Amino acid sequence: MINLHPEYISKKGKKEFVILPYEEYTLLHEYLEQVEDLLELRKVKEKEKKKKSISLDRVKSELNL
Repeated sequence: MINLHPEYISKKGKKEFVILPYEEYTLLHEYLEQVEDLLELRKVKEKEKKKKSISLDRVKSELNL
């Protein structure tokens, strides 16, 4: 889990902006990229789930490996 230390900037008494230390921002950005990759992988796996597959053993056998 990422431990964040945000600083808030308010405008007219309402929080408007957040400032993070650069290292925390970088970790958060990398984490979000990984989450996006995982969501994309899940989408592709769900789409591919309906397609017929061939076992690795069968492929090896057909290729004489």
